[in-house]
Amino acid sequence: MFQSSSLLVSCLLATLVAAGPCDIYSSGGTPCVAAHSTTRALYSAFTGSLYEVIRGADNATTNIAPLSAGGVADAAAQDSFCARTTCLISIIYDQSGRGNHLTQAPPGGFNGPLVNGYDYLAAADGAPVTLNGQKAYGVFMSPGTGYRNDATSGIATGDEAEGMYAVLDGTHYNGACCYDYGNAEVSAHDTGNGHMEAIYFGTSTSWGTGAGSGPWVMADMENGLFSGVTTGNDAADLSITWRFLTAIVKGEPGTWAIKAGNAASGALSTYYSGARPDVSGYNPMSKEGAIILGIGGDNSNGAQGTFYEGVMTSGYPSDATEASVQANIVAAKYATTSLVSGPAVSVGSAVSFRATTACCTTRYIAHTGATVNTQVVTASNTSAEQLSASWTVVAGLGNSACVSFEARDTPGSYIRHYAFALLVNAPDGTKQFTEDATFCPVAGINGEGSSIRAWGYPSHYFRHYDDIGYVASNGGPAAFDAPALFNNDTTWIVGAAFA
Repeated sequence: MFQSSSLLVSCLLATLVAAGPCDIYSSGGTPCVAAHSTTRALYSAFTGSLYEVIRGADNATTNIAPLSAGGVADAAAQDSFCARTTCLISIIYDQSGRGNHLTQAPPGGFNGPLVNGYDYLAAADGAPVTLNGQKAYGVFMSPGTGYRNDATSGIATGDEAEGMYAVLDGTHYNGACCYDYGNAEVSAHDTGNGHMEAIYFGTSTSWGTGAGSGPWVMADMENGLFSGVTTGNDAADLSITWRFLTAIVKGEPGTWAIKAGNAASGALSTYYSGARPDVSGYNPMSKEGAIILGIGGDNSNGAQGTFYEGVMTSGYPSDATEASVQANIVAAKYATTSLVSGPAVSVGSAVSFRATTACCTTRYIAHTGATVNTQVVTASNTSAEQLSASWTVVAGLGNSACVSFEARDTPGSYIRHYAFALLVNAPDGTKQFTEDATFCPVAGINGEGSSIRAWGYPSHYFRHYDDIGYVASNGGPAAFDAPALFNNDTTWIVGAAFA
């Protein structure tokens, strides 16, 4: 009897361990109707495609699947497909079987940054992590990046009950509108109070706020970010300090809730559970059933964040179900991994950057006043000219996992990007400056040396174009994004500083 009981317990434990988040929701009577992740399968039996990447060199695409049923994404397949070029995430597939895939967000009430109004796609390798030691990639979303599906199946409409969770980077955010994942308008326009129900993460103070200075998990219900029953401050909605964050919003007639927890350890905490907002239009709700990621319901796309996985359910999940889902997320063991690769660019060293494009191999990154450019520099140049092409490597001002470059002729000033142009400026005390002055050296795109990618815009790299310095993407809307010569123009030989 004892042996049989032990065997039964072991089998039950094995079943729980093997179950994915959507298996757990289904067992709880609130099945997933959308399930998105670029890092892992969210059903124990899922073997299909997690996401599609599109290659900069030739616009070819490939799908990335888990290594095994219910497993972690095959990052090596992506790395092989994207070698010596850039890749973007073009589709995040819905694992629920309902076809609720997320693709490039189209124009809306607030148009995106591209010429035709569409949002940017995320760099495929911008958010490397490990799950139980296996490498995978999240979705690092810069301002202007967004995904959407306006023709969904099974997503809650009207006042129907639903739940949702997202695993996010708790350190990647801003105060702009609106980093959301969840239910939105099908028209990509603001159609009024109560027409959305989505997870929001960031430090926006235009509507509701939580305790401290943020960032906060709130609910975007359109025309308001709510942390409680009003659009004011809710002291129970705590600022987030975790690197990996589980964020939950759920709603049913008359009631809604916010939960959050450390996605790497521990349990969820309830930050709000109670009545719908006390403003007209939110009770009953008028949800429309589109799905958004990284943007507001009207395509407001000034926010930033990183998404790893998330689901939407039919029905209002129980606390017990959500506790089991959180345990499953913790068991996935999300962890950070290096953002840099290729030849070492060491903090404390003094360096120069030599171009590798055939036309320009005697030119180095330098600056004239605030403008970063390339100049021919040799040992016969004046000391001032040599200093203008010399840089000190310091720990990244916005992320110490990467680096910043201090001008040796102007101590206290750093290379930063502004409107995608490279400048040399002194810090202005803002979070934006520190992030714009942070870069992550990676193995050179053309196979030589290093490419220097912008931490906050990982699809953008140091590039010389008409001898001026930019952070450029491979085939973006600006002239300096031109695909021709992109690989060479964005690859540099990092050597000792001239002075």
